[in-house]
Amino acid sequence: MDSDETSPEKLRVLIADDVLETRRATRLMLAENPLVEIVAIAHDGKEAIELAQKHRPDIALLDINMPEIDGFSAFEAMRELNPDIVCIIISAERNRLSFRTAMSIGASEYLIKPFTFYELDNAIKKLSQIIKRKRDQSASVINLREQREAYLQHLAHEYAKSRRTDDQAIEVFEELAKDPNCKLRWLRTLAMVYIIREDWKRLLPLAIRLARLPD
Repeated sequence: MDSDETSPEKLRVLIADDVLETRRATRLMLAENPLVEIVAIAHDGKEAIELAQKHRPDIALLDINMPEIDGFSAFEAMRELNPDIVCIIISAERNRLSFRTAMSIGASEYLIKPFTFYELDNAIKKLSQIIKRKRDQSASVINLREQREAYLQHLAHEYAKSRRTDDQAIEVFEELAKDPNCKLRWLRTLAMVYIIREDWKRLLPLAIRLARLPD
């Protein structure tokens, strides 16, 4: 449970409850799900936040009334650390105020203790669909970003080869230069284009940036 090396397809789950029996029962129920990896178990809200920061779970199962920090506050703190985390509130509280509060802070499910294996399993299945969509969207964004970067690199090679110094070439080199890890070659090429065009205003900050780079 201390290992962070889990299959990317699995759902990383954190359990937080101050009652030993609830922690144990929840862990045993989740152990029946092959798509779930329990990455951390906390005894209170403060420990839950610390473990969430360390293990970055996909799902947090949080009791409301816990020592140190309550489940609502713990989840809000977790979302500051990881906006993509989703939450299942597990509580003996049956009142509407607790339910409305849970929904208002962004909890996805609310299970009343003692809940059954099927109730927990259904909640996990619902959240797995949400998490899958988020993962697919993230993968698409990364793929588009990589494609754009490859295209800019291709254009930069062509423009550098033909010694272009027009506005279109500058636009490509400047886009590449926006990356803090931009290749030194493109920064120097852009600087040379500025010199050729006598664009001293834009050359100055680039020259300062180049001077700060290690040899």
